[in-house]
Amino acid sequence: MRQFVVDELSQEEQDNLESYLKRTVKAAPMEGMFWLPVPEDLLAEAQQGHEQCGPFFFGIELGRNRLIAEFLVRSQSNLHCSCISYSTPAQRQFLLDFLDLMLADEHIKA
Repeated sequence: MRQFVVDELSQEEQDNLESYLKRTVKAAPMEGMFWLPVPEDLLAEAQQGHEQCGPFFFGIELGRNRLIAEFLVRSQSNLHCSCISYSTPAQRQFLLDFLDLMLADEHIKA
């Protein structure tokens, strides 16, 4: 799995990230999982025409002392479809910009 990892988080940093994620993105049904929606204008060819599979999102996991963001664009309603694919450069940049802003806003040093 291709992913962006921030590890060695202190408990305070982890709590700050959890608070930020709860305020800014949708919590997934699983504890510690969050969904960052991919904007409509960034949908790749693989996702266009698959409205029934949407919305599309990046998975972000906040675990013990670490944060993991996947570069896989997932479907909220379908686990196995051709529309599920690794991010395009524009989608990846969107995710990285979100992560950079979150880390800066929450003063994460890890």
